[in-house]
Amino acid sequence: MLITQPSELEQFSAKHRVWQGMPGIVRTKGGRVFVSFYSGNVTEDYGNYAVVIKSDDGKNFGEPVVAAKKDGQFRCFDCAIWIDPLDRLWFFWSVMPGEETYASICENPDAETLCFGEEFYVGRGVMLNKPTVLSSGEWLFPIAFWRPDHCADLYKQMRLPGLKPDDVPGSFVYKTSDNGKTFEKMGGIEIPEVSFYEHQVVELQDGTLMMLIRTLYGIGVSYSYDRGKTWSEGKDSGLGGPSSRFFICRLRSGRILLINHYHFTERNNLTALLSEDDGKTFPYSLLLDERSLVSYPDAHEGDDGYIYITYDRERGSFTSSLEEAYSQAREILTARITEDDIISGVLHDGSYIKNIATKLGKLADEDVEILRPKYCKKQSIV
Repeated sequence: MLITQPSELEQFSAKHRVWQGMPGIVRTKGGRVFVSFYSGNVTEDYGNYAVVIKSDDGKNFGEPVVAAKKDGQFRCFDCAIWIDPLDRLWFFWSVMPGEETYASICENPDAETLCFGEEFYVGRGVMLNKPTVLSSGEWLFPIAFWRPDHCADLYKQMRLPGLKPDDVPGSFVYKTSDNGKTFEKMGGIEIPEVSFYEHQVVELQDGTLMMLIRTLYGIGVSYSYDRGKTWSEGKDSGLGGPSSRFFICRLRSGRILLINHYHFTERNNLTALLSEDDGKTFPYSLLLDERSLVSYPDAHEGDDGYIYITYDRERGSFTSSLEEAYSQAREILTARITEDDIISGVLHDGSYIKNIATKLGKLADEDVEILRPKYCKKQSIV
């Protein structure tokens, strides 16, 4: 599944992609910025693949440096990217059918030649968001198993070959205590009105673990008082949102960063918010992008004091024709901001928003002939 040879990576370059979305972002100690996302085929379906692109200046990105693709009636999707406490770069992707999360580690992401290790299995289910490093030194990986009857018919058809009778749905955490050599499945929660289980975990000041989960009404919340073994009954967090992915983490300052749709009417008004009371309130905010169909934020706090953010805009998937896809922006964007920017509500020198990391144009002629016949009726966006 893992592809690193330049000659093989050419097939995933921008001229061969009709859509793209669901990005992740990290910044290395050396200053490189990596962005992951997935694409492939004409929508979220068989043939999807996950890729990573990089920038040495933080703004200008090239073509994929690594990809994950499984041939046949499979898809590699819902990818994530992470820098662990050992400064290693992790690339995660999910596989369907099979309901499995895999990863590959790049030991030195600042090297002139990148070397990704052999792929390995992490856990059963789908993982879209970054792991959480606990104060105890353990790492928790947020892996979810969707309900068998969950999602549109398109996803049900793809999932059926990989389902097992004893699969238990819910938002789970997998723990590693040996820097990713082994993984142990911990507890989880099946929250009412769950949407796509895109959960994230934050450790509160008193050691309680707070899990936030995407729901039909916005964001649900559950707590663990035993380091992830069991979780409280899920309830509405009150944070709101248009049933879309959000991002949350604790910053080095101790504040909690939340990126969500704020004062929204749809997937618009993507905003960075700060809390100084362990997530009870978020009094500070900075509008990142007011436009429609901006979604799926991810972020990473760099060693340079900046917060690096990515998200997608008008993915170009779930369109009924190639011409309709062309009419959409099909952008992956980045931003670089500071906590002071969020507190004041304005950007300072060195910060920026709405930087285009990758934007798609028209397909290469050979791809038009392959992809145009694959278009079918329009589906609902997820």
